[in-house]
Amino acid sequence: MKFNTKTIHGGQHDVDPAYGSVMPPIYQTSTYAQSTPGGHKGYEYSRSGNPTRAALERAFASIENGKHGLAFASGLAAIDAVIKLLKPGDEVISTNDLYGGTYRLFTKVFEQFGVKFHFIGMENAANVEKYVNDNTRLIWVETPTNPMMNIIDIKACAAVARKHDLLLAVDNTFATPYLQQPLDLGADIVMHSATKYLGGHSDVVMGALVVNDDNLAEKLYFIQNASGAVCGPQDSFLVLRGLKTLHVRMQRHCENGKAIAEYLLDHPKIEKVYWPGFESHPNHVIARDQMRDFGGMISFVTKGNNYDEAVRIVENLKIFTLAESLGGVESLAGHPASMTHASIPKEEREKTGVVDALIRLSVGIEDVKDLIEDLEQAIG
Repeated sequence: MKFNTKTIHGGQHDVDPAYGSVMPPIYQTSTYAQSTPGGHKGYEYSRSGNPTRAALERAFASIENGKHGLAFASGLAAIDAVIKLLKPGDEVISTNDLYGGTYRLFTKVFEQFGVKFHFIGMENAANVEKYVNDNTRLIWVETPTNPMMNIIDIKACAAVARKHDLLLAVDNTFATPYLQQPLDLGADIVMHSATKYLGGHSDVVMGALVVNDDNLAEKLYFIQNASGAVCGPQDSFLVLRGLKTLHVRMQRHCENGKAIAEYLLDHPKIEKVYWPGFESHPNHVIARDQMRDFGGMISFVTKGNNYDEAVRIVENLKIFTLAESLGGVESLAGHPASMTHASIPKEEREKTGVVDALIRLSVGIEDVKDLIEDLEQAIG
């Protein structure tokens, strides 16, 4: 089954037994009747499992070419479950350019429980192996990175992980499985903030994990059930609906993203544009090889690197909405230093390029001429 068909039919092998519903019904229930103690029809309590969530989890697995999918209450809840595979004294190698919420979870929550994190540049995968020691258990990759659009070679990181018997987890939120499938490139765990492109309509908060290994899936399911950070059936239904248009939405996100990246690159008031589709991008060749296209996420800095100018631009946008998050059908603009990455200390942010004048765009699927005109009037 090809990807565009999987988004609609993948994992959806069960027809509703009651009335033949085409879409999986919303099983809005917390518990399930049992004929005898322990005698049930596969579900006993909705924290442990719900038919609507199960349909979504099968769909997650299908589009990532995995065996097991797990749905969580948020992307951070999914990341939380992965780090709970570790114990005090274990170490994680992570990219130094990653979502601020991930950085906050790692440093403010798990470091106090004795897990050590190394935040390093991974643009050259050879740098990763330098940080491997006897306590290393996990490599955490985000590619493209948020917000600098750095590209990390998943295959090369997987080779390091295999050599040292480590787990490799990839945050695939920006790319989506439409553009890249990390399990096929050697990753052990794929993570998504399904709030973003998978849901696609800015109306739900959810996270996802996909794995192939049965033992790893069993451990993660235990954590999911024991910790309880699960999503509800209504949210599951919304994301399952969103998945069915992922392929057509991503095509337009990519088309619009390319046009806007090229417009910004030629703009006399723009200093830098970060988008992996440019041949000048440091890891463009890797992006070209491991991705099907280059996505709709773009960051840029105006000439003079002026904070007030960046704020003026995002406040003057009319079609782009100034808001956190990304990946919806509507175009969003953000100021990472004061919004999504505010939890990262200024000196750490700026080491990776997240300066006060950086603006991040999530290019939606509107008419691209309207989007360019909006940027034109806002930049001036």
